Formats: sequence, structure tokens, C-alpha cells
Amino acid sequence: MRTMIVIAALAAGALIAPAYALDSGGQPVVVTPIRSTTVTSTGQPIRLPDNNVEVTASIFEIAPGVTLPVHKHPYARYGYVLAGSLKVTNVDTGQSDVFNTGDFIVEMTDQWHQGSNIGSTPVKLLVIDQIVAGTKATVLKE
Repeated sequence: MRTMIVIAALAAGALIAPAYALDSGGQPVVVTPIRSTTVTSTGQPIRLPDNNVEVTASIFEIAPGVTLPVHKHPYARYGYVLAGSLKVTNVDTGQSDVFNTGDFIVEMTDQWHQGSNIGSTPVKLLVIDQIVAGTKATVLKE
């Protein structure tokens, strides 16, 4: 019981302010929250696979002027923009959002969209998918 109270206190502290409690070597460990949400960029509830979950992490690099093919994701996909400016457009609604260096993206689920590098430098994204093991994270529109 005492262990659970300590863990709960550490977790609460990390959400409220920079955390120093995880330090093991005399130096502070600073945790800076980036974003917390329960919905995608288009307002959908975040949906995860019921079982056999596989988590993958990738770095994407998109050259200036490149537009990705129209595609969708069956499950949750998260992106952190390491560099550049990415415009993501829902092809059914025409709504677009621009994400810049330091932005966290919770991508739309099961909605056709495409991304475009609208800057003069490469877009670098850290992408994390949560999918059913053995399935694809991206479905291309034919």
C-alpha cells in the first residue's frame, strides 16, 4: 500500500510541475509536459486495439515540398515534430492543421488525410503507432 501511495505521489508531481523526485545521481531530472488529451486532432476519442497490441516507433524525414499520398490509420498514431513545418489535411472535409517544431500530433483515425512539408527544410517526425500486432499502421487510398 505504501508503495502505491509513493508511486501515485510521483505521478501527480510529474503532471503538475517539473519533477525532481526521480533523481538518482544528485542532478535534477526535469519533466516538461508537452500535451495531454483524450481525443485526436479532429476530436475523435482515442481508440486503441483491444488485444495483441504492438507499439512501434519510427523517425520520418519528409523533404521540402513533398506531399504524402492520401492515407489513413486504423488505430492511434502519435507524432512529435522534431524539425520543420507539416500541414495535415483531411481530404473529406478540407480542414487543415499546421504542426511546427515542438508540436505533438494525435493523428486522426480512419479518416483519409495527407501531410505536406510546407517549409524549406526537411520535416523530421518521431512517430509512435499502437496497432494490432502484425497489421499495418497506414492504409493507402487506391
